[in-house]
Amino acid sequence: MNQPKRGIRQISEIANGIIDPVLARRAGINTALLGSWDEIAGESFADCTRPEKISWPRRGSEDGEGGYRPGILTVACEGARALFLTHSQGELIARINGFFGYPAIAQIRIVQKPVLPVTRAKRVKPLDGVKAKRLEGMLDGIESENLRNAIRRLGTGVLGKKR
Repeated sequence: MNQPKRGIRQISEIANGIIDPVLARRAGINTALLGSWDEIAGESFADCTRPEKISWPRRGSEDGEGGYRPGILTVACEGARALFLTHSQGELIARINGFFGYPAIAQIRIVQKPVLPVTRAKRVKPLDGVKAKRLEGMLDGIESENLRNAIRRLGTGVLGKKR
């Protein structure tokens, strides 16, 4: 009898499983689109744009058609770059639909607003003196080297913070 595999799961899998339903309900998008946005938008627009939401049309429309209809993607764009994005809408829609694998987006709505850059985690300075000895004392008895290293990084971040 085959039993389901119970093994190690990445935290991103767990987080995406929690976040995706919320994003889908609130904004109509998923973490895969957000995570791949730099490749979809290309070098020209990756640093100044961010997808915000997809508005899907209601199924029962006035014209009597009840089938699938593509949505409208709202994209936040910084300042004057919005004009250039307007001229490149066709290409961006084609890339987004290529990402989804079907014509998911028919139109892009551009909203001018600041787009926060992706911040990289700062390097934490190693502990020295009493704090380093204290942390090493806390790690005694932990056999797994991976767990030991993870707790060491966490402890360094916590103990190294200035109050």
